[in-house]
Amino acid sequence: MNRNIIIAFVLIAIGIGVFFSMSKDVSTYASFKVAESGERVKIVGILSKDKAMDYDPQNKPNSFSFFMKDNDGQEKKVVLNKPKPQDFEMSEQIVVTGEMKNDVFEASEILMKCPSKYKDEEIAVKGE
Repeated sequence: MNRNIIIAFVLIAIGIGVFFSMSKDVSTYASFKVAESGERVKIVGILSKDKAMDYDPQNKPNSFSFFMKDNDGQEKKVVLNKPKPQDFEMSEQIVVTGEMKNDVFEASEILMKCPSKYKDEEIAVKGE
């Protein structure tokens, strides 16, 4: 075989290996019930605004906890070992990635869907 063909096959094999190793983190959304199995999951839900959030930037700047309801309606405490995200209370939807430990979901990552500033304009255009 030609040397260039062998190098091309090796590079393709490496690319496929990298793709499969990175695709393990990409998953569908789960619920708190699925997270109780101890595996790392992504959970989508909403902030429980009737429950208190705990964030003390002076003493514990990298510890933020709050309560969240998943799409099945189950509510759990979520602990994020990072600072509280800006405008967190205004989020419409929250996606947390992590795992359940002792009935508390320990999140390593958080994504928020915030209200669109164009939402009112969209409603006004539809109404006309």
